[in-house]
Amino acid sequence: MNHLFQQVYKQKPVGFLYSLILLAVLSGCASSSANPEGGAPPVTALPVFKAAAVPASTHREYNAALEGKVNVEIRAQVDGYIDKIFVDEGAYVKAGQPLFRINDRPYQEQLSNASASLLAAQANEEKASLEVSRLTPLVDNNVVSDIQLKTAKAAYQAAKANVAQAQAMVSNARINVGFTLITAPVSGYIGRIPYKNGSLVGRSESQPLTVLSDVNEVYAYFSMSEVDFLQFKDKFPGNTIAEKVKQLPPVDLVLPDNTIYPEKGRIETMEGQFDKTMGAVSFRATFPNPNGLLRSGNTGKVKLSESFAAALVIPQEATFELQDKIFVFTVGDSNKVVSKPITVSGKNGAYYFVAKGVNAGESVVYTGLDRLRDGMVIQPQPISMDSLLKARPL
Repeated sequence: MNHLFQQVYKQKPVGFLYSLILLAVLSGCASSSANPEGGAPPVTALPVFKAAAVPASTHREYNAALEGKVNVEIRAQVDGYIDKIFVDEGAYVKAGQPLFRINDRPYQEQLSNASASLLAAQANEEKASLEVSRLTPLVDNNVVSDIQLKTAKAAYQAAKANVAQAQAMVSNARINVGFTLITAPVSGYIGRIPYKNGSLVGRSESQPLTVLSDVNEVYAYFSMSEVDFLQFKDKFPGNTIAEKVKQLPPVDLVLPDNTIYPEKGRIETMEGQFDKTMGAVSFRATFPNPNGLLRSGNTGKVKLSESFAAALVIPQEATFELQDKIFVFTVGDSNKVVSKPITVSGKNGAYYFVAKGVNAGESVVYTGLDRLRDGMVIQPQPISMDSLLKARPL
């Protein structure tokens, strides 16, 4: 037996935990074999540990969809044929940079016509003004009737209105000419461009010319179920939900290849109501994106961490599930085992965080649960929680 202890001691730390279990079982078997023949049947020897509260941290992951801070659909505001495309798909552009040019000849003609109409209206206004000036002294000297002067003044007001209308037509025509050159409203990356040179585009098109994304910062939208939201509400300080959101720690973004995005994010807002069809409420986390690694349309998982000064942890190997509940076997008086349901508040790696069901200091069976039934007597082979945590750290 001493030789067995020496062999276990020499093993590497990775196998230390399993060696302890093997040693406990072998020791129990050795004790059992010492019973004289014809005695009571030997009891099962199983490793047992005492539940303990230790400093720990846990996290929850939520599926997230990523969008640029600004996601702008670029659309044509006038009808016409595309003359030139200044950028390519995926290019980075700055605000004000030209993107598309629509043939402007029809709109230049409209501007010329509107300008000519304005000149004619201004001439008529001048003529009407002169007529009023001519008739005013004649009316004052009773040479002509004041009806003629009133008629002239009305004509002058109509001429002024025609000038204003012509000026509006010129301004509108000038705006349309300006719309033929489409520039970037913000800095960002160009999306797919479905149209080519010569394509007819207009305001009625359902598909935009392209989508421009400002991804200096990226929004990650994720949802919490009603249960998760109620737990979140109770875990974090603050009198209101807005205050609780501000108190949330920085969050991580897990990329599709399961690597962690190097920049930390912060949860900033949540929606004002639950989605009735999904039974969930949406949150928005913001991540800086200085290198442009993230783009609109990416997916990932927002990882929300939580730290505990003292959390009661149970290895997952020491549990079993029955009818959607999680159970453990505890060792009571006379070494009889009793199954108990536990309430899990979270998990980290190979451990459950227990909120209810087991207290610190209770003896829990570690392995061999498939051979146990309530009331069975076992021979406990103690192993320490420290050795479990050493072999498989939190």
